[in-house]
Amino acid sequence: QVQLVQSGGGLVQPGGSLRLSCAASGSIVDTYTMGWYRQTPGMQRELVASITRGGNTNFADSVKGRFTISRDNAKNTVYLQMNSLKPEDTAVYYCNVDRVVTMMGRVEFDFWGQGTQVTVSS
Repeated sequence: QVQLVQSGGGLVQPGGSLRLSCAASGSIVDTYTMGWYRQTPGMQRELVASITRGGNTNFADSVKGRFTISRDNAKNTVYLQMNSLKPEDTAVYYCNVDRVVTMMGRVEFDFWGQGTQVTVSS
């Protein structure tokens, strides 16, 4: 059974930094695109950043130049480094993996982490 476990997050002042981590566990041989999404009350979940297995990245315009995404393929872990945080970055952040290959040779789709609150406030 594949699970995504997130860590990091919390309360930070504007201009501060936080780092989120998300580790995929289970009978995994390989993971494909990993990403971070965020959601505020009453709003749809939106893509923050994603990274392919080969390291190609994609960012929402609102976070370009402030956030970086990276991954450790050996650990099936993705990271989101968030710098110069703004109050509008306040949200619940979710990690996602679009596809995994299991030890049984199956391809399984669309896994989500449990979510972690990021609050940017003075």
